[in-house]
Amino acid sequence: MAELKELIGKTLISIEQNKDGDEVLFTTNTGEKYKMLHYQDCCECVMIEDVVGDYEDLLNTPILVAEERSQEDENACESATWTFYEFRTIKGSVTIRWYGESNGYYSEEVDFCKL
Repeated sequence: MAELKELIGKTLISIEQNKDGDEVLFTTNTGEKYKMLHYQDCCECVMIEDVVGDYEDLLNTPILVAEERSQEDENACESATWTFYEFRTIKGSVTIRWYGESNGYYSEEVDFCKL
């Protein structure tokens, strides 16, 4: 696993979100690759629910902010969590909102890995 803050100061040249909404691949100008995803298990589901902003605003300029916030969904039947990932450059910001739900015994977290 990697720390999200590893992206601070790095310059992204590519951001690819898969069509299923469960993975985002970040590529830096030095060839480093990072992936944001959730390793699905039984009785849980973690997906990208929304992206606010334009990925283009994060490209070809250093990342100034890379932070994570989470909040429990108190209206969920069993267990659910929103996780917000905010990225900012001098050109703008993007917030990726993930939503995870489970029966309470499985992880609803998003993994951030260096490939």
